[in-house]
Amino acid sequence: MEPYKKSGYWFDGAEYNLQTAKAMLETRRYLYVGFMCHQTIEKALKGIFVTKCPNEELPYIHKLVRLANLCGIIDEMSEEQLALLDVLNPLNVDARYPVNKELLLKSLSQERCEKLIKETESLLEWLKTK
Repeated sequence: MEPYKKSGYWFDGAEYNLQTAKAMLETRRYLYVGFMCHQTIEKALKGIFVTKCPNEELPYIHKLVRLANLCGIIDEMSEEQLALLDVLNPLNVDARYPVNKELLLKSLSQERCEKLIKETESLLEWLKTK
């Protein structure tokens, strides 16, 4: 598959996950809002990676800061964007394997989830320019 088509595959998945995060917010499934926001950014970063590194194997990792590093964009990211990566990163594993589900659910209020979606959407738009 051509790098452009691979990139489109990943960015289409990112958009789909963002819409899923919004649907989860509407149904108050806050645990999955965080997970879908993480997936949105992970897929966008993978879309950048396959474009910038077409001859390299896509790494099987989920750590957002590591992916941003591999894409070569970490130095271009603002403090707010990096902070969002730090917030989203644990939501990948914690949402899928919630050891402390009650504690995690308490931290994911309607307001926090709305903010996560807004920030994720903003970061996704920025990543599309890379």
